[in-house]
Amino acid sequence: METIKTDVVIVGAGGAGLSAAIAVAEQSPELKIALISKVYPMRSHTVAAEGGAAGVIKPDDSMDDHFHDTVAGGDWLCDQDAVDLFIEQAPLELTRLEHWGCPWSREKNGKVAVRPFGGMKNERTWFAADKSGFHILHTLFQTSIKYPSIKRYDEYYSTDLIVSEGRCQGVTAIEMRTGLMQLFQARSVIIAAGGAGWMFPFTTNGAIKTADGMAMAYRAGVPLKDMEFVQYHPTGLPGTGILLTEGCRGEGGILVNKDGYRYLQDYELGPPDPWPRKKAMELGPRDRLSQAFWHEQQKGRTVSSRWGDVIHLDMRHLGEKKINEKLPLVRDLASSYVGADPVHELVPVRPVVHYMMGGIHTDIDAATPLPGLYAAGECACVSINGANRLGSNSLTELLVFGRRAGKHAAEHARSNPNSSDSEISQKGTEARQRVTDLFLREDSGENITDLRKGMNETLEAGAGIYRTQDSLQETCNTIDELRQRYTKVHLGDKSNVFNTNLIYTMEVGSMLEAAHAMAYSALNRTESRGSHQRLDHPDRDDEKFLKHSLAYYQGEGSPRLDYLDVVITRSQPGQRVYGGGEK
Repeated sequence: METIKTDVVIVGAGGAGLSAAIAVAEQSPELKIALISKVYPMRSHTVAAEGGAAGVIKPDDSMDDHFHDTVAGGDWLCDQDAVDLFIEQAPLELTRLEHWGCPWSREKNGKVAVRPFGGMKNERTWFAADKSGFHILHTLFQTSIKYPSIKRYDEYYSTDLIVSEGRCQGVTAIEMRTGLMQLFQARSVIIAAGGAGWMFPFTTNGAIKTADGMAMAYRAGVPLKDMEFVQYHPTGLPGTGILLTEGCRGEGGILVNKDGYRYLQDYELGPPDPWPRKKAMELGPRDRLSQAFWHEQQKGRTVSSRWGDVIHLDMRHLGEKKINEKLPLVRDLASSYVGADPVHELVPVRPVVHYMMGGIHTDIDAATPLPGLYAAGECACVSINGANRLGSNSLTELLVFGRRAGKHAAEHARSNPNSSDSEISQKGTEARQRVTDLFLREDSGENITDLRKGMNETLEAGAGIYRTQDSLQETCNTIDELRQRYTKVHLGDKSNVFNTNLIYTMEVGSMLEAAHAMAYSALNRTESRGSHQRLDHPDRDDEKFLKHSLAYYQGEGSPRLDYLDVVITRSQPGQRVYGGGEK
């Protein structure tokens, strides 16, 4: 096994990974950076983000409003010191992208335009038509190329962290082209590997979001925080799960049921908590809109379609000119995938899993409890998102905490030497053996596709928009069984070159570990908060659960659960109320 010695290893080359790499290169040009990605960087899932990135820039907005929108939207599970840092840095990071060439949409006077987004009192979402993630990722990638200290390793699948002398000192990865395992020895490691949406059957996420980074940290002893909080986006295309941006509603699109009725007006005081007092309607927070779909479904007021139950997104009144200018990708996606041109027709949509609020436990500096290991982006939990992330905060989070991870990883790398090569090499050999064991198994055994299907079905049925003690317990039991069956999985393809069966098998293993932490964390949180809604515990319980959950890996057994107090600085828990939704 070849050993590649570097200073900082970054796993993931999307928005957070590139932001971290640039930060290290700018701050410490003498440090060597290995940027590892299982896909070409421009195929990272950041490219799929449509709506925009939040940052206060207009005179009728304020830092205080952004703070309170974020904390209330997260149902007071956000760490408020981290939120303050985030909102202060957001405009600086977005302006930095502007200087690097990101083509933000403009007002007639040439100033950067902003649009409204759900759960926000004011318009503060910077956007580049409806291809914001595409342009942000391009800008970051093009900027990264100018730094010679950044060396890319595209199409490498990372498998395990190397922990030596109590510090994270590298990572092992498979070069997909050859099937060879490589050991990347480093003084700091940053995980920016994205979320885990593919644990569920209906998701806006690309097929690469398979909890790889979360599982690596989890197995290395780092807790996964707040994993029970899984956000459904209310407007995904049925069948594919492809996202139709919140910008559709920000520009004036409305949701109607089978009777053509704008049903969200009925849910101002709907369960489980008070709804927006000024009828934010389509610009309410994502968890509330997804829950409203569930209630309409129970009442028999959704639309039956060949993809199952849906509701309709109506954008016809916006007109062709506005849709072509502000939402061209949305028009293309709706026309191509469900055969509905939003200029002339209603578009069928349904809630689909979109984002993991939980992830690798980090502090405000993006550092994990394992020295030398940092994390940023959706795979991490700082937490600024709490129990429900506000739309357009995530792209800014990539920039703010990606840069912060790079800064602190560089400082750690400069002040800590490597351990002995022999010990790190031994750890790498152990990691390689875990992969080799898959090739040595019998030619008959469990089918990996069956295991993934079982995981998808039990999570959607038992840990979806609404949950109960019984449904969660059944999901926990099923995940326990699937993890046991995974130890007997059969690897159908035992070749070396581009062995997609091997990568897929390891991805499912990662998702099962993340699903295990998620299901048990949800079972033990006996309250309703944000995206975690219990029909058997409909109220929020601040006395017992104003805390972050921490799930620790316990091998074959159930995860050990612990709790950590939420950081409260200036906003005491209250009712979630929103205003300014209608324009």
